[in-house]
Formats: sequence, structure tokens, C-alpha cells
Amino acid sequence: MKFETIIYEKKENVAWITLNRPEKFNAQNQTLRSEVMAALEDAKDDDEVQVIVLTGAGDRAFSAGADINMFLDWTTVSVITSTKGSKRPYTFMREIPKPVIAMVNGLALGGGCELAMGCDIIIASENARFGQPEISVGVIPGGVGTQMLPRLVGEKKAKEMIFTGDPISAEEALRLGLVNKVVPADKLRETVDEVIKKLKSKSPAILKFAKLAVNKSLDTPLSVGVECEADLFAMCFGTQDQKEGAKAFLEKRPPKYTGK
Repeated sequence: MKFETIIYEKKENVAWITLNRPEKFNAQNQTLRSEVMAALEDAKDDDEVQVIVLTGAGDRAFSAGADINMFLDWTTVSVITSTKGSKRPYTFMREIPKPVIAMVNGLALGGGCELAMGCDIIIASENARFGQPEISVGVIPGGVGTQMLPRLVGEKKAKEMIFTGDPISAEEALRLGLVNKVVPADKLRETVDEVIKKLKSKSPAILKFAKLAVNKSLDTPLSVGVECEADLFAMCFGTQDQKEGAKAFLEKRPPKYTGK
């Protein structure tokens, strides 16, 4: 599988997707978005992959958002035609039954911020900045920004960021709950590797149920989410990993999960 705008590697049960347009601050053109989707599809279907990581090439940007050159040719009809009913990375990552980590090493603006928010866990370097600056080029966020950001940072702060286009620092993003960890740039990969190691020690089958349950809590009323949680909790007991986890705990040994 050859790519022009991303680097896709699989090693030690981890799929690494690196946005690879550093000279453009890893801005997202149509080719890059299509290639990210292809890599995500592959990682989703590969039983050897337990964790997926998204990052950006270089140390200046995770992704500065959409390549604005595209905006000059887009029309209302062309945008609706290309987006309605089609899968997009921002939403597709929530459907993948595996943990997805964003390793944010610089600017995460517009579509870059949305791409990070689509991940399950965000680890950022101290020099990272997050924002939805679309208002400054005459549009609103179009890749779930107006929907995900208020859920993560609250209505008032989300409106401030979207209305003004002003970015926030990594530290403020941490305080607001937008990211999970902020670390020095030279510790970013090490920290992500530590999180990967912890996730790989868990049951892939049970992680799948956990992700489904948490996602459902954001998409439905509490009463429906509680019912979904009860069903998924019960389904855990139909897995081999649940028995192995319980036995390992009682026998005071590390579990050996198979994902079944």
C-alpha cells in the first residue's frame, strides 16, 4: 500500500499514521484525507493491530487544518456531494473498536483539532496549540468541531474559540479537558509509548466494549446509555478474556489475553 501524503507503519501491534506534509504544516487536502481513511480502514480490519496512533511529521504541526487552496473551488453543491453520506476520519475513528491515540506535536488547528478530537486519547507536547480558526477564512468548522468541542470544553469556551478563531495553549487545553496529558516535546514519544504499553496489556475484546459504552453515553439520553452499558457488561462474560482476567487476578499473575 503506497501513499503520497502519509506514512503508514505497523509494528509491535501498533498502527502508526503520520500526516506527511511538513512543508504545509501537514495541512489536509483531499488526497491526505482519503489516505488517512484508507489507513484507518486497514488498521481497523487487521486483527494484529491493537492500538492506532495518529501524529504529524516534523515538530511544527500535528495538522494546521484544511489546505485552504481547496476552498477557492468548492461550492455548496460540491461540498454536500462530497461529504453527505461519506465516511470521514473525524467520525470514523469513533467507530473503530480499538483505542486511537493522537500524538500532537505542534499546531492542531481546524481540521487538525477535529482530527485530534476524533481520537480516544490526546497526548500533546508543551508547544502544541489547539483551535478552530475557520471563522477567519469565512466558514465554520465542518468536521465535527461545532459538535465535539462543546462536549469537551463546555459551551461557553467552545463558542469563544469558534467565534473568535483564537487558539489555546496545550496547558489550557489540559485544564479544559480537551487533552489527556501535556509533556515536554522530547518526552512526547516516550509518553505515548507508555500509554500504548498500558493499553496493549488490556483485553482487546473488553476495550472494544468499553469504547462502545463510553461513546454511547455521548450519543444518547442517560437512560438509553445505562441500558447499553448493562448489555455490554453482560457481553463481557461471554468472552474468554473475561475468564482469563479473573483467573489471573485471583492467581496473582499477569493475564494472557487473546482478544476472544
